[in-house]
Amino acid sequence: MSHMKTEALEAPDAAARFLSLNANILAEIGRQLAQRPPPAVLTSARGSSDHAAGYFKYLVEITTGVPCASIGASVVSVYGAKLRANDCLAVTISQSGKSPDIVALQEAAKVAGAFSVAIVNTENSPAALSADICLPLHAGPEKSVAATKSFITSLVAGAAIVAAWMQDKQMMEGLARLPEQLSAATRLPWPDFVEHVVSADSLYVVGRGPSLPIAAETALKLKETCAIHAEAYSTAEVMHGPLELLGLDFPVLAFAQNDAARVGTQAAIAKMRHTGARVVSIGGGGLLHVEALHPLLHPILMIQTAYLAIEQVAQQLGRNPDQPHNLKKVTETV
Repeated sequence: MSHMKTEALEAPDAAARFLSLNANILAEIGRQLAQRPPPAVLTSARGSSDHAAGYFKYLVEITTGVPCASIGASVVSVYGAKLRANDCLAVTISQSGKSPDIVALQEAAKVAGAFSVAIVNTENSPAALSADICLPLHAGPEKSVAATKSFITSLVAGAAIVAAWMQDKQMMEGLARLPEQLSAATRLPWPDFVEHVVSADSLYVVGRGPSLPIAAETALKLKETCAIHAEAYSTAEVMHGPLELLGLDFPVLAFAQNDAARVGTQAAIAKMRHTGARVVSIGGGGLLHVEALHPLLHPILMIQTAYLAIEQVAQQLGRNPDQPHNLKKVTETV
């Protein structure tokens, strides 16, 4: 069994450890944000971690109305810009916590007056040690280049910060149930997904709201583990220029979580199918998925099952999902 599959199956336990071991830290973050609400939230991350930051962005903006934006690390590390971030919340998400540009951006945000929180899997990393508060993922080592359990735990971390900030009891209850629901999600077979993707040279992966970053993560994993050209789009944005590429049997994966975006997503799926495209829907009457207690948590359960299906695709293509040809586990950019 590949490391990718083994580690994806460990995600439910990793999520449970994160919530249990960080309960006091999360409560403290919630108190600080409630007492001094930030005018804006800045995130710093790359790769899969940036997709986790994108999910966090949607949760922050939907539940609090506070603007949240991913800041390009090169703005500081390459261009030497001085940030204006007084009283903002600066969240760094990184597995290794040691990419120089990410660390530099966190430092610049702190100098500019931001309250910094580092969500990392390595507690003694530079990002962890220099942040005002460190939220360790406690996901354990990942041997596969393709991050799975650390990504899922990063999603949980973002949701837990928002729940603590807003004292959202429904989201807190949903998070408490999430580990057992993640376990249930590992047992859902997606043969239609595997069959749909394994013969594809190129495909779209679409989502809306909190599922858009999950679509981006799915596309990334298909690229790095299966060498399939997959592009992620919003189900709204795909109706513009990208729709022109759709036609007979063009493959599309659509995330259709059960939240306020459901109606619009279903309309977009119908329009894509009208072009002749082959659309496989995750949720919304398509592939089975576990329903979270809070609608904003649905995408976390969807990616749990998607990871295992992507690993099957890689195996069927004769590729080792743990060792992409041109990638390594830790990428340190300047």
